Formats: sequence, C-alpha cells, structure tokens
Amino acid sequence: MRYTSLDAIREEIGRGALTCQALVEQYLQNISEKRHLNAFLEVFEEEARQQAAEVDAKLQAGTAGKLAGMVIGIKDVLAYEGHTLQAASQILNGFKSLFTATAVQRLRAEDAIIIGRQNCDEFAMGGSNENSSFGPTLNDLDNTRVPGGSSGGSAAAVQANLCLASIGSDTGGSVRQPAAYCGVVGMKPTYSRISRYGLVAYASSFDQIGVMTHSVEDAALLLEVMAGQDEFDATVSQRPVPAYSQNLSFEGKARIGFIKDSFDSPGLNPEIKAATQAVLDALQAEGHTVEGVDFPFLDYIVPTYYILTTAEASSNLGRYDGVRYGFRSENATDLASMYKKTRAEGFGKEVQRRILLGTFVLSADYYDAYYTKAQQVRRLIKEKTDELLSQYDFLIVPTTPTTAFKIGENTKDPLAMYLEDIYTVQANLAGIPAISLPMGHDSQGLPIGVQVMTKAFGEEQLFAFSKHLMTHQPQETV
Repeated sequence: MRYTSLDAIREEIGRGALTCQALVEQYLQNISEKRHLNAFLEVFEEEARQQAAEVDAKLQAGTAGKLAGMVIGIKDVLAYEGHTLQAASQILNGFKSLFTATAVQRLRAEDAIIIGRQNCDEFAMGGSNENSSFGPTLNDLDNTRVPGGSSGGSAAAVQANLCLASIGSDTGGSVRQPAAYCGVVGMKPTYSRISRYGLVAYASSFDQIGVMTHSVEDAALLLEVMAGQDEFDATVSQRPVPAYSQNLSFEGKARIGFIKDSFDSPGLNPEIKAATQAVLDALQAEGHTVEGVDFPFLDYIVPTYYILTTAEASSNLGRYDGVRYGFRSENATDLASMYKKTRAEGFGKEVQRRILLGTFVLSADYYDAYYTKAQQVRRLIKEKTDELLSQYDFLIVPTTPTTAFKIGENTKDPLAMYLEDIYTVQANLAGIPAISLPMGHDSQGLPIGVQVMTKAFGEEQLFAFSKHLMTHQPQETV
C-alpha cells in the first residue's frame, strides 16, 4: 500500500484497517526490497516497532500527538541520542550522538516514528549524493540516475515509499533540488525558523533544516511542529509559529513575479522551461498578476554562495582532527602528522576541495578580494530579493536547470555540478523560505520541479499558495 499523506493514514487507522505497527512493517519490507537504492545508512527496526506499539496505545487512549502515524527518516546530519551520526563521512566513524537535535526531539514529542538515518553527500556537500563515503543513492525512477543532493537519500526514501516523510538540511538547495529530481515536495523555511541545535554544521549562516513529503499539508504540519524558539540556539527566531496546517486555503489574487534571467539561461532544459511557463500561464488564466522581473545578480549567485559556504566550512570542519572523537589515522607518528593524516584519510575529495577553497578565500592575502567582496554581493542579492518581494507576493523559478542526470555524468566537472544550484541558492543567500513542487515529467518520464519563494517568515501564505498550485496545476505539456 502506498500512502501519500498523514490524513490518509489516520483515516485508515480510524476505521480499524491499519495500525502503526502494521504500517512500520510495510515500510521495513519496502526498505528491504529496495536496499539497492542505498537510501538508508541504518534502519532502526526494533526501535521503530517499539515506537509504533507505543503510538498505537496512545491512539487507542486518545492521547496521541499531531504526528501519530507518520513514519519519518532523518538525514545523517541530525543528532539522535544513542544513535550513530556520521554525516556520511569516515571521519566520524564510530561516533554516537550524546543528545538529540531539537527538531528531532519535537518530532518524537508529537509521536512521529523515526525509522532510520538516511544517506547524503558527505557533510551535506554535493548535489547528487555521489559524495557519500557509503556510495551513491540511486533514483528509484531510473537507477542509472542520481536522486539529487545533498539530501538525496531522504528524497529517494520518500519517492520509493520507504517512509512517509524525511527531514533533511538545506544549505543551498539540498532539500529542494533532490525533491525536484525525485518528484516530491521539498521545503526550506526562513533562516532561523527551525533551531539548528543538533544539526551538523556545514555553513552556519546558510544551513536550515527542511522537509520532504508527498503533500503540502504534511510539509506544513512538520514545520509547525519543528519551528519556534529554542534555548539551545541563539540564532533561532523568537517569532510565534502560526498553525500552518490549519490555514491552507488560498483566497484572492496574487502578484507573481518570474525572474526573466532564469528563463533566458542557456543551461535551462527546454522541457523544464515549458513546464514552468505552463504554471505561469495557468496562474495568469486564473486572474493572478504574472509579470517578468529583472534580477541582475543571477550570474553572481553561485560564485558568492561557494565563496561564503566554503569559508564557513573550513572553519566549522576544523573540529574534526582525530583528537577528541571520530576517526584517527593509525599512520600518524606525531601530533602534526596525526592532524594531517586523519583529515586526509577521513575526509572525501569534495570535502577536502571545499575546505581548501574556504581556507584560500580566508587567507590574509585574499580575504578582501574574495570573502569581503562576496559578503558585499550577498547583501546586494538579499536587498534586491527583498525589494522584489515587497512588490510581489511570490517569485517563481524552475527548481533546477536539468532533470536528474546520470550517475558519474558531472563528477569530473565540479563547475557543472555547482551550476545545478543556480536557482536554489538565492533563497539561502537571502534567508527566505522556498518550496519545490512536483509539476509533471519530461519526455523521459523524469520529474520536474517548480520553485516558489516568498518573503521572510511568509511560510503561511507560501503553503496556502503551494496547495492551490498543487490542486490546480496545469496538464503536462510533454
């Protein structure tokens, strides 16, 4: 049985046709049958069964939480007390978390069932899930293709019916891009909306926890549960959290801007362009205002993002040195060689590349030329984005320039891989919420994602508009 919403599961439970225990067994069987996808690094079989029994008892007693019946996988960058946490890297080999991330704690408090930890690009650095030290995750629609990254295992697990929803992290599109490749909903909230306590840091001023689901309703409910102030994270917003899942009706007419430069990009797949244009045409036909807008900084988005995130990564990843926890090289002869060999043997090539880039742009000779300049450009990008969102309710762009590419296709060309982020990193640079919605397939049957952005802390209207889009989406054009 394939369930695509918590409401459908709760309805089955309510009429006695399903229990959480039976649901968990279905998912465990699916995980076993689709082990070749490499979506999960570890499955919490007995623990999930125990949690399911406890939730069934709560449902019988009428004391169950908002997420009772929801089986969730978590990306291997989120701390879960007593469970292995590796960020898909050998440098954290053998490490078990001593505490639980705030977001995960809140999911458990509302009776979500955690079924396992999911594969990802090492330290969330990548756009294809090929950088995991445990091997790539495969796209369930075509096993020769990537599921996207860095939350590739999380997206593929939802796509392949291995769990109802997944929790990932999004630094430059790592939730939305794989969601687009796998044909599911992927949502990144406003920076600071969800506590980052317990999230392995990649680039601290960009990282945000996000969700992957089949439905907008489930994404709204998950954000509602996880968001809000947290004494363990000084950067988290103190704003109250709206009841997103209760306010999903969209009324009136919206002002929608589409970034013309994104449509004119030579790297944009014509079928994705056509699908996005079909969405805009349908909205215009409904009476919404749809206008093309200029965004002169599109060519600077990716360089700015990679300069700043690699700089932050070189600082954040300095803690993995073989001294306190995780992997330590057996070939070390003194302290200096222990640092060098541990990091050379423990980190994969892409992580090493980004640490080196970050260290370079932070060096005394190049700090002003690269890092300071990139911070200034980030400010311009944010100001222009905020200006557009003061004039329009939503900005719509493709989520990705291509559909899921073949495994190994972009491995030897880091620039081509980095350019897959061209449409997603704007939201991270500006700190605004963004969602990728599945909008049909290309001529090869591969999913296409369309991205909607709105102003900071505008998740409530973003969810409502997204649900409207999902229920009124145009017929497939290819």
